[in-house]
Amino acid sequence: MISRVPRSKRLVSALAGAFAIALGAFSLPTLAGDPFRANSPRPIGEKTQQAFNAIFLEGNYRDAAEGLLQQAEVMEPNEPLVHAMQASIAYTDWQANKKNTALLETVKSYAAKTGETAARLKATDAVRGNLYTAVSHGLEAATILEEEGSIRGAAKALGKLQQVYGFLDAAEKEAPQDPELNLIKGWMDLLIAVNLPFSDPTGAIARLEKASPSYLADRGIAVGYRDLKNYDEALKHVERALQAAPNNPELHYLKAQILVRQAEKNQQIDQRHAAKAAFQTALTKPERLPKSLVAQIFFEHCRNQRRIDNKERNCDGMRDQIRDANSRWGPTASLLPGLD
Repeated sequence: MISRVPRSKRLVSALAGAFAIALGAFSLPTLAGDPFRANSPRPIGEKTQQAFNAIFLEGNYRDAAEGLLQQAEVMEPNEPLVHAMQASIAYTDWQANKKNTALLETVKSYAAKTGETAARLKATDAVRGNLYTAVSHGLEAATILEEEGSIRGAAKALGKLQQVYGFLDAAEKEAPQDPELNLIKGWMDLLIAVNLPFSDPTGAIARLEKASPSYLADRGIAVGYRDLKNYDEALKHVERALQAAPNNPELHYLKAQILVRQAEKNQQIDQRHAAKAAFQTALTKPERLPKSLVAQIFFEHCRNQRRIDNKERNCDGMRDQIRDANSRWGPTASLLPGLD
């Protein structure tokens, strides 16, 4: 409900940014063999399913962005998830290259398409129609803040975010236990809690416990426990997620982050070595990932290695070398800077 949206410019910025990021990282398709709805599964096109699996099971953003999503747009134009995923990938690209204003226009275009297809979907599926209408307004709020700034754009973005909560409430009234709703809303709540001081991710964890598929729910719960500094629970949930999605590099990256924090807390060098192995696994196929993500994983890997052997390394410079390369994607593993 509208009353739940605090009138803080900082919160507005966190909400809008978290919404765009959450949708990009964790929005869910409903498949013909629906993996998270045991009852009343919804159909979805094959190409949308393939794009989703490429990103979230395999961690292959490149194949999704450069082929599968374009095919899904042509073959499954009435699925709002297709346009929402396109918007979120464009948003990630723009975050890495903010001088390219065309990328922000692409985000806005796909946000509008998400809203248009969601509006049509309401007639046959009120839950998903309202859910993706909320998504479209959240993406629009993020673009407003990026274009106008957190001060000048705050009032307009707040209006959009009030609509987000209104449509999420409408979806929740239809089906409060819906796994897709709880996954997207749970991730959004989680990222807000992570990005705002004094926020508590406990509520987001509780919502994610009602979500599925399990590997995305467990991934979110692991992030929540990581930020609560409950590292044993965080590791338990990331290991569960890895059982279902063993090739996802972002899960190995999350595992490495948790192990690094455990090592800092416990002063255990063995945990740093375990983190090193997880970082290395995450960077096995960096050419499939956005270069900004590869740069950040490598930077944290470098800093962890520096703590293992006490050798000085220019981690910032090597990160920037990856980030500033003239490519949308990371380099192949053989072209990553050496750490040994």
